[in-house]
Amino acid sequence: MNDLDFHGKIAVVTGGASGIGRATVEALIARGGSVALLDKGAADAEEWINKSHRSQGLVVAVDVSDSEAVQIAVDRVANELGGIDLLCHCAGIQSYGNAESTTVEDWRKTLAVDLDSAFYMAHAVIPFMKRRDGGSIVLTGSTQSLVAHRNSMAYVAGKHGLLGVMRSIAVDFASFGIRCNCVLPGAIDTPMIRWSVAREPDPERVLAACSSLALLGRMGRPEEAANLNIFLLSEMASYITGAVMVVDGGQLVPCGGTGFQRTGTGGDE
Repeated sequence: MNDLDFHGKIAVVTGGASGIGRATVEALIARGGSVALLDKGAADAEEWINKSHRSQGLVVAVDVSDSEAVQIAVDRVANELGGIDLLCHCAGIQSYGNAESTTVEDWRKTLAVDLDSAFYMAHAVIPFMKRRDGGSIVLTGSTQSLVAHRNSMAYVAGKHGLLGVMRSIAVDFASFGIRCNCVLPGAIDTPMIRWSVAREPDPERVLAACSSLALLGRMGRPEEAANLNIFLLSEMASYITGAVMVVDGGQLVPCGGTGFQRTGTGGDE
């Protein structure tokens, strides 16, 4: 049996309409899986799924920061597709501000989408996974789950918190055959990063800076992050749980960052 074969598996992917989420949906479908795509803006995704993958895909419009809406959506998925084996939680938003400038509203909104939603999704899907004798959950953090960029307090806090959610699930549900891991993407060329860059006075300069963060000298592609999601969801990762895996082109490797490597100590002689 091909360990990357998802025939007979039912997956839920949040944030599946674009970026890493969409790339994950495409990869699961290509490998035979049935996929429920959950996204707040699902109109375009529904057209795409219905055109190419009607027999394997289900699109549900849902705000993942709404616990009741999440439960209704997950119940619908399990009812229509016959259960749930896998969850890849890619939904998230970016926000900017420090401890002084971040508004209470922005703090609550960011944490609701980037952190609370992970609990809501896990709370809803785990009972269905237990009925299937196990499953795999992959949460999407960020390199900012480990470090911090300036002026991003709410985002950093939310992404740090995901590691606690992941580890708690891994500890509490291993005996049920449920694995949980967290993927930490670096600068990946997604609509979210393009939105962030568009806010800047010189977007091209910021894009160049994003590329320079990685040792590989470029931003990652959504499918490169999705490949790690697929591995962790698959039976190839059957002995991996509670793990934190980075897909950042080497961004976190240099002491002091890539800029310091060019200007600080230890330069080329």
